[in-house]
Amino acid sequence: MSVDPSNAEHPLFKRIEKFRRRDGKVRGERVDIAHGGGGKAMRDLIDDVVLGAFGSSLQADEDQARFSLAELVARGDRLAFSTDSYVVSPLEFPGADNGSLAVNGTVNDLAVGGAQTNYLSCELVIEEGLELDVLRRILRSMAKAAEHADVHIVTGDTKVVQRGAADRLFINTAGVGVIPAGRDVRASALRPGDRILVNGYLGDHGAAILLARGELKLEAEIPSDCAPLADLAERLLERVEVHAMRDATRGGLASVLNELALSSEIGIAVDGAAVPVRSQVEGFCEILGLDPLHLANEGKLVVAVAPHDVDAALEVMRAHPLGEHAACVAECRSDPPGVVTLNTGFGRERILDMLVGEQLPRIC
Repeated sequence: MSVDPSNAEHPLFKRIEKFRRRDGKVRGERVDIAHGGGGKAMRDLIDDVVLGAFGSSLQADEDQARFSLAELVARGDRLAFSTDSYVVSPLEFPGADNGSLAVNGTVNDLAVGGAQTNYLSCELVIEEGLELDVLRRILRSMAKAAEHADVHIVTGDTKVVQRGAADRLFINTAGVGVIPAGRDVRASALRPGDRILVNGYLGDHGAAILLARGELKLEAEIPSDCAPLADLAERLLERVEVHAMRDATRGGLASVLNELALSSEIGIAVDGAAVPVRSQVEGFCEILGLDPLHLANEGKLVVAVAPHDVDAALEVMRAHPLGEHAACVAECRSDPPGVVTLNTGFGRERILDMLVGEQLPRIC
């Protein structure tokens, strides 16, 4: 049967138009396996839930994001690239969730290398049965965190796996940033005499996650410190000579300092009395036999500066919303190289090693 292509009223054309038309709405209350199958159900999930959260920044009609190379080159002479996956349990916890964690974590990984982050990707691995309301909240949280950090989520992918093949929702983010010319911040750049500063209380994130799991009959109000560190890092880089920066995530401050000591082949002496820790976290650690120096953080900047820049660096930190409780906690020295020690008081020192094994699984 031939069909006149000019006859828009023909029943066949009407059926085709109805088939092609997208209402962009997800049916039901939970993600099912069809939402990962590449068909209309997946398209509806992307249009309704993903684009509903990320809006025009996501270049959803192409398999890749495209951006101006000239614009990037104008901002610096090197690109920085980082990626990480976020599998925290529970998905939502006091102070943050897996979505804001995925944005801030990658932004922070780039910021501590001196990079100014521009673009993020977002990969979602969703377990069949995840509540759509939860997915919407997590993605809205990601969008809000990206706006706060002044970055754009420009590309991504969605996979749906069978029940039991994942735990509700895993997120991978990758980020691209630019390092301005003349800026060289690296783990191997510490020198004897340098001071190590942190921007506030340690251990909040690890304590918040363990409490949120409800496995312990402990009552405490400890929100995660999850936050983007890019603005604070940028202010420090503009004001003082920064030799190295790290964000103290898994393994806490102890692991970061050991990595810096080994990379720079110097010793680091930590003043235990100067390390800022909330009284609630101290009490929490005493009960469980944990060390707050090994607890995870998601908004703590560890900065190495020359001795003459300590006061200026602390001034910058304490003037920032994320640095009110900033402190100088350690000094770099020539010997013993690659070893971190902790002054426990009364003139006593002990070796402060990096975390051995997994203290708290799935904290990020």
